[in-house]
Amino acid sequence: MAKLGIIGGSGLYDIEGVEIVEEMMVVDTPFGPPSGNFIRARMEGVEIVFVARHGKGHHISPSEVNYRANIFEMKRLGVDAIVSVSACGSLREDMKPLDFVLPDQFVDRTFKARETSFFTGGIVAHVAMAEPVSKEMTAVLTECCREADVTIHPKGTYINMEGPQFSTRAESELYRRWGMDIIGMTNMVEAKLAREAEIAYASLCSVTDYDCWHPDHDQVTVQMIIENLTQNVSNAKKILRLAVPRLGAIASFEAQSALQHAIITNPEIIPAALRQSLQPIIGKYIPA
Repeated sequence: MAKLGIIGGSGLYDIEGVEIVEEMMVVDTPFGPPSGNFIRARMEGVEIVFVARHGKGHHISPSEVNYRANIFEMKRLGVDAIVSVSACGSLREDMKPLDFVLPDQFVDRTFKARETSFFTGGIVAHVAMAEPVSKEMTAVLTECCREADVTIHPKGTYINMEGPQFSTRAESELYRRWGMDIIGMTNMVEAKLAREAEIAYASLCSVTDYDCWHPDHDQVTVQMIIENLTQNVSNAKKILRLAVPRLGAIASFEAQSALQHAIITNPEIIPAALRQSLQPIIGKYIPA
């Protein structure tokens, strides 16, 4: 059975059939503290690890999330595949609020100092990112979305803006001309780090609103967005309830060999402390 990680809001913990085993206080990682405590759970024999991306009560800005610590701890806990659940804005008329999108591509438009790699300070690796998400996972999630009776778009390009502010209308129109489909603030870094950690990754993105390009944008209120978000969380739980047993049954993932030819640093010159701290990620190829 594959071990699953779920990144999202704390409301996702309450899924029918999920048994919470323990809340684990993670004090630190080699990359600093993660977003908060990790929740270990079980469902139909599948082990699950949850973490709230923005912390309990949503107090961490997208630019301030310690993505490296979150993904590193997932790896240290033995996670094989991550489902990242997040809200997004739509840049297309046919991707409507309350729809779900499973992006297969990302474009990075962040500009602050988000740490996007584990391989710094004396070790270099270049992982392939042509296919940033797991096809094995998206096939299952697409099927489960349809069974949950939610509208699903099984492909799309997610543009990762910086935030925490939303787009200007000029930016929104520019992204549409570029051919982007949805917009969010978090998933690109997660996808990069998961790939480096050889963890399969898929984004389950729920559309809460049209971005400000839409002619009805001025009629959108915060209350409407929150109502859509609440409905989307409910639907996400239905989807995960169906998906967890099927994802857990996947024997292997393509991402589990992503580092096989990616580390180019001579192992003899990697600092001993760095080699030791990265063992959960590089140990298969470079022992301590």
